[in-house]
Amino acid sequence: MSPTSSKWDLQTELTVLTLRSLMDGDSSTSIGKIQKLTVKDPGVKGRMWVSRVTIPAPPEDHLRQVLFKAIDEMKDSLEDAYTKPELASIEAEWTGFNTAAHNETPEPRISEEEKYASLMADPSRTSNTTVLYFHGGAYYLCDPATHRVICSRLAKEACGRVLSVRYRLAPQSAFPTQLLDAFMVYLSLLYPPGSSLHEAVPATDIVFAGDSAGGNLSFALLQLLLQLHRTKPAGQANPRIRFHGREVDVPLPAGVTATSGWFDITRSMPSLQTNAQYDYLPPPTPGNEVQKIAHDDIWPTVPPRGDTFCDLSMLCHALVSPLAVKSWDGAPPLWLNSGEEMLSDEHTIVAARAAQQGVRVTWEQYEAMPHVFQMLLDRLEGSKRCMRSWGEFCRKCVERPEELSTNGKRIEPKTLKETTVDVTKLASLEYEDAVKKMHEAKRRRVEGWEKEAKALPIPNV
Repeated sequence: MSPTSSKWDLQTELTVLTLRSLMDGDSSTSIGKIQKLTVKDPGVKGRMWVSRVTIPAPPEDHLRQVLFKAIDEMKDSLEDAYTKPELASIEAEWTGFNTAAHNETPEPRISEEEKYASLMADPSRTSNTTVLYFHGGAYYLCDPATHRVICSRLAKEACGRVLSVRYRLAPQSAFPTQLLDAFMVYLSLLYPPGSSLHEAVPATDIVFAGDSAGGNLSFALLQLLLQLHRTKPAGQANPRIRFHGREVDVPLPAGVTATSGWFDITRSMPSLQTNAQYDYLPPPTPGNEVQKIAHDDIWPTVPPRGDTFCDLSMLCHALVSPLAVKSWDGAPPLWLNSGEEMLSDEHTIVAARAAQQGVRVTWEQYEAMPHVFQMLLDRLEGSKRCMRSWGEFCRKCVERPEELSTNGKRIEPKTLKETTVDVTKLASLEYEDAVKKMHEAKRRRVEGWEKEAKALPIPNV
């Protein structure tokens, strides 16, 4: 008798309703408490290899300065402001599928080096495909530990391996810290520091991937690389950077993917309201644009800011909200996937604009499915189909890129019947109208924050 009964089974209904009740829960719970709950390591169990590594920061400052220069060149306005983070060593996890294990197999008591060697030798790894993965969680939640299952499945479907990054979380670390971490790890794949377990990985073997905020980070990292290519010296094949004592090229990856990517940090697209019936994320409340977050030792930040991820002045910056990107020209093949969720407008606008500019875009939407459905509803046949599509795309980017062309599909929830769509005509809003909405939302957020900030329990606000 549920309004979604023609689309969902009972278990899906209960899962979504339970998640929705949790997301709409007690707003007095502090962000620090929620964060701690989501970064707990449950341990490694099941059909996966996990080898923990630490990516050392380079001694030079060039990487930071290159990033800050690109941010400033791409500024939306002169008022854009951000704090410049320092480089730091970043933890990550090499993840692969374990062919010989079963669902209850415990983590073997061997060294991280031996785990990595076992991952590399597993019969499932028949491709050189290397997925650089960024986990979701609105930039302040979750961890590679929460995403081990989806990463091991992606490794299996891509017949390759995944490097899942433990980037620094907000609100303790604001934009562009996460982008700095992602940039450093990408360069470390290409040019391994001396202590690395892996050998140098060609850019033609690397595909970026992420869910939700991790999808944002994947596309922001791509846009950063494209900006470096747009501004490189004439006649130079790739931009160059000083990294661990030598000058190195900064090439583009083989492909970039996102599932349920959070491309609009302003949260201003119509689908946030129109698709709420199929999602568990809380829709924004009109007239209440200020984030209501309980105070604790990490929020409000010092100095205070109006968003957990970034200064409000940066909300429409292309490296914060990839929906605002003007040009995707020169990008490698893209794969964008979503449910019929609250963020679906963001996906359709980005996909359509990239396809219109000549980028090869694969777009898939699974009817009536919620945010990051393949991770939360992994037993569904639609989720399994999605993971196969994701892995196949990653593998094709590396092995058979000539086979990739722009295509779009909508997939029904129970029958998995596919309907072909024109990706260039997907967008429910024209790009210019979407950006206008973003700026209007930014203005409301700034005005609301200026009133709210006066009541913050921080001296000299």
